[in-house]
Amino acid sequence: MALTKVQRRTRIKSRVRTIVSGTAERPRLSVFRSNKQIYAQLIDDVQGTTLVAAGSSDKAIAGAEGSKSEKAAMVGKLVAEKAQKAGITEVVFDRNGYLYHGRVKQLADAAREGGLKF
Repeated sequence: MALTKVQRRTRIKSRVRTIVSGTAERPRLSVFRSNKQIYAQLIDDVQGTTLVAAGSSDKAIAGAEGSKSEKAAMVGKLVAEKAQKAGITEVVFDRNGYLYHGRVKQLADAAREGGLKF
C-alpha cells in the first residue's frame, strides 16, 4: 500500500532527526507548517529547551497583509532578529519532513538574509 502524506513526512522527519541535532552554540531551526500558519523555533536539544520562537500568528505578523509565502518570509526575518538578540548566529536547519520549496524555502532564505548562518 502507498504511504499517506503524513506517514511519508513522519518517515522523512525521523530519518533527518537521527542526523540533525541542536546544541546551545548551534541550535536547531525547526519549521512547522500548517495549512494557514507557519512557525519556527530555535531548539537546544541537549537541554531540551526552546531558545527563540516566532510564528505567523504573532501580533506583528498576523495583522500584516500578504500571502502565506510573504508571511513565511516575515517569520524568517523575525526569528533571525530574535536570534541575534539572543546572541545566536549559527543554526542547523530542520525542515521537519517538508519539501524545501514554497513557504519553507521563503522562511529559510529570509532567515539567512537576517543574519543566520546554516
